[in-house]
Parts: sequence; C-alpha cells; structure tokens
Amino acid sequence: MSIKVYLPILSALPIPVMLVGPSERIEVVNAAALRLFGADGTGRHYITALRQPAILDAVEQALKDGEPRQCSYLASSGSSDTTWRASIAAVLLPQGRGVMLSFEDVSAMEEASQMRRDFVANVSHELRTPLTALLGFVETLKGAARDDPVARARFLDIMDREAGRMARLVADLLSLSRVEAEERRRPLAQVDMVALIRAVAAPFEPVAQQAGVTLDLHLPGDESVMVPGDAGQLRQVLTNLIENAIKYGGSGKTVTVTLSPVAVDPALRAGAVRISVADQGEGLAPHHLPRLTERFYRVDTHRSREIGGTGLGLAIVKHIINRHRGRLRIESVLGQGSIFTVILPVE
Repeated sequence: MSIKVYLPILSALPIPVMLVGPSERIEVVNAAALRLFGADGTGRHYITALRQPAILDAVEQALKDGEPRQCSYLASSGSSDTTWRASIAAVLLPQGRGVMLSFEDVSAMEEASQMRRDFVANVSHELRTPLTALLGFVETLKGAARDDPVARARFLDIMDREAGRMARLVADLLSLSRVEAEERRRPLAQVDMVALIRAVAAPFEPVAQQAGVTLDLHLPGDESVMVPGDAGQLRQVLTNLIENAIKYGGSGKTVTVTLSPVAVDPALRAGAVRISVADQGEGLAPHHLPRLTERFYRVDTHRSREIGGTGLGLAIVKHIINRHRGRLRIESVLGQGSIFTVILPVE
C-alpha cells in the first residue's frame, strides 16, 4: 500500500503533521505543516526541514528504538516567535518503521508561564528593597544607634516610610487579584458618574493645594449621568488617575477632570461616557505609552518610588475598565502634559 493513501487523512487534521519513512525521508506533510515550515519537503531528508538539534535527535532515536518522545520546536510567525510542542511517535509502515511528528502550538502557555515568572520576579524585587532597608535599620537600632535619640528618630521615620511602601504594594496586589478574578463578570448596577467624580475629587482639594496644583472639574451641571458599573471600582479608577495627575502635573499647573456624554463613540460603536483627566506636566515620550498599563512598568523608577508609587495602579485601572467593557485612551506630548480618557458604555 502506498504511503500516499495517508495524505487525505493527515490533511484533515487541524494541527501540523509530518510522516518520516524508514529511509529517513519525508513521505507526507499535511496543509498545516506546509504553513508551519513554509515549503513542501516531501522526498527530502528530514534534517533539511526540521534543522533544530533537539527535534532531530528525537526523530533519530525514535527511528532506532520506536519509543515516543516530546520536545520543543521554535518557529517564526510573521513578526513574532511561536513555540510548538512536537510529539514524535513510531509508526509501522509497509517498508518498515517510520515516525509521525505532530505539532501543538503552546505559545500562549509559554507566554503565560513567562508572565508568571516575571510577576514573581518583580514582586520579589519590589519587596526586597524595603525589607533590606528595614532589616538594616533594625540591626543598627539594636546596636550603634541604641542610645542615640536623633539617629533613632530618623531611622524610625525611614522604617515607617518603607513599611508603608510594602503595605501599599500588598494592598495593590490584592486589589489586582480581585479585579482579575471578577473581570469576566460585567457589573450592571447603575452609577451616577457626576456624583462619583465630585465625591472622589473633594478629598483631593487639600492635596492639590499643598502640591500647588489647581483641580478643575468640568461636569454637566447637576444633571445625572448614569452608567452600568461597580461604584467601588470606578472610584478606584478615578482616584488613581487624579492622584497621578496631581503627583506628576507639577506645581503651578492645572489638573482638569472632564465628563462628557457621547451619543455614539467610535471605539464602542454605542452610546458612551468619556471621563478625561488631563495634566500639564512634563508629558511622556511616545514609546512609553503602550507599556504604561503593564505591571510594575515605570517611566521614572526612582521618582515613582519616591512619591509612593507601586507600579500597579494603571494595571488595576486597565483591568477595571476591561471589566466594564470600556476603553482606556492615553495621549501625551512632551512638555505639554498627558490626557487619560476612560470611555464607558451607557448600556
């Protein structure tokens, strides 16, 4: 029986499949394998198609002993790399022992695993610095500074600041975890955004005055603007954006919060409400904008830590807005400031 009779069966499979015969030449490849390898290697030695040492060794051993094996195969898909799990199994063909190779795309799992590793590494790094400082000051207070009231007071102030930093980080991590757990469930309770913005902005008035910043609200009078949402989470979004604008806006500048209903928003293709928070700070370079909502991404790491930032605020904002089926738009011009716009559907 000709090996070609297997081609219709293999072509029906959605995953890339390759059949290598006893002569170590490629006998059959299906359509998915053609897309993966970019060429039909039928009749050629398998080395010319596969080329990666791990999979070449696995095929060679499977042809010798008939034992199944698995390994990784790396490929390029357009502008990105993909990772495939290659399964190699011996098959009995009319001419003798061959091997069947099947490929499963595990890029998403690899990316998720890498994200988890990066997250753990970032959390460890963020906690290690204040912990190291605390341990160092505790050791100093138990020793050389035990009887020095001036040094003791200074060290205790620093320890209080570092402990507060860790507490904020843990609180933001817990908040991020809760938001991610609820992201698939859209909230449906009605929230008055005019009243919510006024309630969030009020406690920031003295903070803004102390920073030399004018907080200006542009709201549609006493009219209510209702959206379906979670009031607590939307409060968190507004708090984060207004707080950041005051911190980075600069003394003598104005932070403007604007609420405007839109009949049809192009991003949502439906009625929406736009809440924009604009500052007149230093602005951001274009290459920073796509990464601002990444966990622990900071434009200025030292400055962010000095003013108490954890690097998680905008990541939390992004997940909350996703839960509300909204959009976050970030615009910034160096030397002119930044505008963060939250777009929320009204239905």
